Amino acid sequence: MARIQISVKYAGTNGGEILVRITISGHPGSGTSTLVEGLSNHFDWSSINGGEIFRKEAAKNGMSLSDFGKLCATDESIDKNLDHILKQEITRDNGPEIVESRLSGWWAHLEDVSCIRMWLSVNEISRAERVVSREGCSVDEALEVNQKRVERDLKRYDKLYGINPEDRLPYTHVIEATTLTAEEILLQVIDIMEELS
Repeated sequence: MARIQISVKYAGTNGGEILVRITISGHPGSGTSTLVEGLSNHFDWSSINGGEIFRKEAAKNGMSLSDFGKLCATDESIDKNLDHILKQEITRDNGPEIVESRLSGWWAHLEDVSCIRMWLSVNEISRAERVVSREGCSVDEALEVNQKRVERDLKRYDKLYGINPEDRLPYTHVIEATTLTAEEILLQVIDIMEELS
């Protein structure tokens, strides 16, 4: 069920310049990338996807996501560079309407950007099953990798920024998406966007 703060309106245009309308965040395997694609297609909006950037950087370096995450834990410049790019995208005129990343809601909140800040909540087993279908590992392996990544991220973001990514404080809406299909999630978010337009 969505938690709605009535005072929040999503950003639209500022003198004809497009501003970010929604940030989308969630754990790995929660369906954020699928939601971004659905919203982009439905509204004909542009997007920037932090998870895809992360995966591309890992592949560019010939590393698994797990190993690349470990590298990020030892080389703070990687996270800081990615987050700097995302902050710029969130605050710039004529930027993408959708910004997806683990901390995009936090950045919009801290930069005082008036937009919908969405968190998709999905239980561990469902997230692991989604990772299996995307990356071809076993459920047990996905559970272990996801858990280690969550623990590593908690430490890293606390050290870098004093932020707990598990904290729901910056989010205007939280959708419990464990039992929902991708289409049901998309329809809920479209309804939210249209109600607040």
